[in-house]
Amino acid sequence: MKANIFFGTNEESREELTNIVNPYSKKVVSSYPICTKEDTLKALKIAQKASVDTKASTIAQRIDWLKDVVKNLSKNKEDIAQTISDEVGKPIAFARIEVDRCIETIKLSNIAMINSHGETINTDAMPSGKKTTAYWFREPVGVVACITPFNFPLNLVAHKIAPALVSGNAVVLKPTPEAPLTAYKFAKLFIESKFAIKDALSVVYGDVEVGSTLVESDIPRVLSFTGSVQVGNIITKTAGIKKVALELGGNAATFIDKSADIKLAAARCAFGAFINSGQVCISLQRIYVDELIYDEFANAMKIETEKLKVGSPYEDDTFVGPLINDEALVRAKSWIQNAIEEGAVCLTGNKSEALNFYPTVMTQVTDDMKIICEEVFAPIVSLIKVKSYDEAISKMNNSPYGLQFSIFTNDLKQTQSFIYDASCGGVVINDIPTLRFDIQPYGGTKLSGIGKEGPSFAIEEYTEIKSVVIC
Repeated sequence: MKANIFFGTNEESREELTNIVNPYSKKVVSSYPICTKEDTLKALKIAQKASVDTKASTIAQRIDWLKDVVKNLSKNKEDIAQTISDEVGKPIAFARIEVDRCIETIKLSNIAMINSHGETINTDAMPSGKKTTAYWFREPVGVVACITPFNFPLNLVAHKIAPALVSGNAVVLKPTPEAPLTAYKFAKLFIESKFAIKDALSVVYGDVEVGSTLVESDIPRVLSFTGSVQVGNIITKTAGIKKVALELGGNAATFIDKSADIKLAAARCAFGAFINSGQVCISLQRIYVDELIYDEFANAMKIETEKLKVGSPYEDDTFVGPLINDEALVRAKSWIQNAIEEGAVCLTGNKSEALNFYPTVMTQVTDDMKIICEEVFAPIVSLIKVKSYDEAISKMNNSPYGLQFSIFTNDLKQTQSFIYDASCGGVVINDIPTLRFDIQPYGGTKLSGIGKEGPSFAIEEYTEIKSVVIC
């Protein structure tokens, strides 16, 4: 075990292991000791000291470091994918895709760092100025604290630590408690690399105590968090004077216009609503459909949904695996039951086998139902009939969330209007709002968060501008 992957402050605490149980098989797949406040403070002090060396290191060394991680991760792709499936129940086909995307994210971080630069400034542009040599550049903030969720336990870690490290910072990572072994294996690739900067990355395991210590400490200059609105709200109130980057989820919506390709739209909407068992921040939750094509689309959506295989995450053709835990299943069932009691109708789904919850399509819903107005984080999607684009965009925007929306249409004017009308961080035309390319800026408005991910945009979050004037 490496010294900067913390497993408790004494031998007694190391023996008190927390077991991780596979959501599908119910077998113990990994174990970890919960860190203390003292462990977390130690990790932060180590990072603070290491940040001197990371700042002094060359970009070339840091790029070689990430290249080495990519090389070794590529050699262990199947093992990492299996670990993801073991810990969070992600279907193995999608776990493999996550590993591939993680590799791309690291490569993109290197490219983004190479292209990161400042500018010269014309200080004699105004009468009060004069000719000087003036410019600005970006330098690392020092220490970055990162807190990551369970639904993408590898790639979302990469989206935080790869840009932070390549831009010259030291990092303290608190990975999700649900996938400690995934984070451990990934972190080891950085820590054991021959190009590693000593102590530049530390990992602390735990939940509220560890997270609160990271948030409240004055050592990190940036805190990057992906998780719930409730926790994000606490962070903003307690973080103090530091940069905070928050990705807090969403309530993704799309509009199916009467000009759309209905078969294509239904197939993509089924994919976007139910991939990763709906446990995605940009999982499609609300589908607004023009009343002229509503019945046809609803039938097509039912057909496409019922094609999806639900079952073991270890089978290559499984599309929908288990929910993360019993609490998630109970919440999904209760929200659907509440909606049915209030008049909603289930078109398909609404059944479960253990933690496998079948993809569920709801109709005759109202705007005040939880499955419409709150983030469900389960394989549930609702169809809402609308009379026009104007009604659809009004309902889509009537949400405290604003992460990503989409539209299916062949009307160019409507497309142009939607790009500006949608109150969210990202829009997608003729595909699902669940579409995300790791190279793009990613982040929302309103309660969906603050700041942007995507390697080049994350580097902006993890660096500060320094202005220089030479007279």
